[in-house]
Amino acid sequence: MVTGTDLSLLRLLQLVSPGLPIGMYSYSQGMESAVDDGWIVTADDAAAWLDGLLGEALARVDAPVLARLYDAWHYDDLHAVDHWSQTLIACRETAELRSEDRQTGQALARLLDKLEIAEAQAWLRRPDATLATLFSLAAVRWQITKTDAIAGYLWGWLENQVLCAVKLVPLGQVAGQKLLMQLSAQLPVLVQQVVSISDEEIGGSVFGLALASSRHEMQYSRLFRS
Repeated sequence: MVTGTDLSLLRLLQLVSPGLPIGMYSYSQGMESAVDDGWIVTADDAAAWLDGLLGEALARVDAPVLARLYDAWHYDDLHAVDHWSQTLIACRETAELRSEDRQTGQALARLLDKLEIAEAQAWLRRPDATLATLFSLAAVRWQITKTDAIAGYLWGWLENQVLCAVKLVPLGQVAGQKLLMQLSAQLPVLVQQVVSISDEEIGGSVFGLALASSRHEMQYSRLFRS
């Protein structure tokens, strides 16, 4: 017999799985350009790049907004859902990054609609749909705790980025797993930081990400959509 707690864990694993059909594998978030320009050459370079993005972007923007979206869905505050979704879109510094958020958010909305989460339908074509918006909706409706949802969101991002590094640098599979072990060790601390950050402290600009993403928009030959 599966208990409620066990089922919420399984739902979280489903939500962060690379097999989730929302196309996350199509996006490198500027890493492809960073590798092409010689910014990332080794596993250590990849670790430094991802560590910077985790600490200065994900933990200061995406994850705190996700936490607020979680609360908004929990209390059925649709005004707050709209506000934080639009805030997150406004924080995207390039057309590629905005497009990635919209496309993955709408893709997750389509999936959740098919899985009978009624609120997802309204986001099927909304230009301010974000992955965090629909991820937090699923987490609330599947009774995943807020801290677990934040940890899962960060893990899903990190795993996808490590897979990109394995393909692009390239790294061997073992090197990729070592990188994942190294960087994931800081996730529990980041989750605690995220839940304590105030509204006024949300925000951050990672110049390297913005530059790499904007250069990727014009990159002649590429594997990834961002």
